[in-house]
Amino acid sequence: MSASTEIARRRTFAIISHPDAGKTTLTEKFLLYGNAIHLAGAVKDRKNQRATTSDWMELEKQRGISVSSTVLQFDYQGYAVNLLDTPGHKDFSEDTYRVLTAVDAALMVIDAAKGIEPQTRKLFEVCRRRGIPILTFMNKCDRPTRDPLALLDELETVLGLQTCPITWPLGNGPEFRGVYDRRARQVHLFERVPGGAYRAPESVAGLDDPLVREKLDPAVYETVAEQIAMLDGAGHPFDLAAVHAGKQTPVYFGSAVNNFGVQLLLDGFLHDSVPPAARRASSAPISGEAAPVDLREIPVTHEKFSGFIFKIQANMDPKHRDRIAFLRVCSGRFTRDMVVTHQRTGKTVRLSSSHKLFGQERETVDEAWPGDVIGLVGYDAFGIGDTLTEDRTIHFNEIPRFPPEVFAYISNPNPSDSKKYRAGLEQLLQEGVVQSFNARHAPPGSTLLAAVGPLQFEVVQYRLKSEYNAESRLEAASWTLMRWIEPHPSLANLSSLVVASGVSFGSDRHDNTIVLFPNDWTMRYFMEKNPDLRLHELPLEQVR
Repeated sequence: MSASTEIARRRTFAIISHPDAGKTTLTEKFLLYGNAIHLAGAVKDRKNQRATTSDWMELEKQRGISVSSTVLQFDYQGYAVNLLDTPGHKDFSEDTYRVLTAVDAALMVIDAAKGIEPQTRKLFEVCRRRGIPILTFMNKCDRPTRDPLALLDELETVLGLQTCPITWPLGNGPEFRGVYDRRARQVHLFERVPGGAYRAPESVAGLDDPLVREKLDPAVYETVAEQIAMLDGAGHPFDLAAVHAGKQTPVYFGSAVNNFGVQLLLDGFLHDSVPPAARRASSAPISGEAAPVDLREIPVTHEKFSGFIFKIQANMDPKHRDRIAFLRVCSGRFTRDMVVTHQRTGKTVRLSSSHKLFGQERETVDEAWPGDVIGLVGYDAFGIGDTLTEDRTIHFNEIPRFPPEVFAYISNPNPSDSKKYRAGLEQLLQEGVVQSFNARHAPPGSTLLAAVGPLQFEVVQYRLKSEYNAESRLEAASWTLMRWIEPHPSLANLSSLVVASGVSFGSDRHDNTIVLFPNDWTMRYFMEKNPDLRLHELPLEQVR
């Protein structure tokens, strides 16, 4: 198969949603219909059925939520699919944001009873800024939902997205019987299967078929027929170019837990989604002290291999306690044992331990193409955002950082476990589970942690204990805001600055000065009393 053909059949996407909209369930059902698994695990009932394939961490299995992004890869109808399951909870937004840098499209899952929720909107805005095409799945149609026309209207008014329904629900809640495929002009009637563990049997017929009239309540049938006629006459026509430009979203309806409409969604998504595209890179090294210069497009057909690391995860395999770096291939062809340049250090590295990923499982991979995500095991020098390439002029700067909102000091309560504690904390910081800063007047032996949400701290403590057998003590800090300060002569004598009570200073990993505020008022007061100092919500390397 030629390089262009291999690249064209890649589909790399993430599923995004507000918590409990059904994202992880839908991920599992895609694997079921893609023949990647033969029995789908139930997210809710973990005692009697399998855990979901994508939720591999014990904490995820206990909570029934995703706290870490996972890569799942499988072949389906000629497509090579790289599916990235992401955490839905807002406390793990940073992990989700980093994953979105590695995908070419996103599938937005919405609870049809609730419509657009806060985290859905926030993730949508991230996709919009990156120009990522979005397809939409209205989930949980087997429960009482909002009017489907109202859901479409909300997408258009709240998100500013033109909508084009591809499938349409037949009924609502207990009366939900299937979906109408507007492209094929066919009705798909589904039968429930126990726990949604197997493919749902379905019957296919035209809207006027007696079987359809028999299965649907007469009032439901009339409503559906009227709505479909209205969409055909006044709805937006499907526009693939607008979809790829992120201006139109194809909309599908169904029930992931019952497998209703899942295969139509999977087939349509892969058909209408985009293959890997060019990536922007700089031709100058990127560090904490210099912004990218000479930006240019790196086409997927560029003959030299390049890629960037968007995630690091340790201890996915408890038997080996190893460390895996997730790399998105951007150009050229990856081959196992190839020698590349690690741009941040300038050193050459032989990539001999490369793996194809499937949740917690992995297998050796000898070849990968743009769009693929591969796991590189055992390379301690690799960090999030690092570029690996055969072309020394390519430097990707894909990974964003975000202003933290909660802060806490972490320390080791058992001096005898100091080695395990330091090793575990260092690894978790490299993974980007939380951020760390050097705070002035920090308690002796403690590290200041910062995160988007407090659950990230819980994950740190849980993993220190479960993976490194190291106890930890967490002490909440009172700050709620942090800003970076541009270099200025007055920073040489911080005590000369006028600040409100509770304000403190520190530095990031690049020795840039940070300031920590208890609340918004103390920040405004600081800005008023120190007008020569410029504050930034983002790290200085992202704003210069």
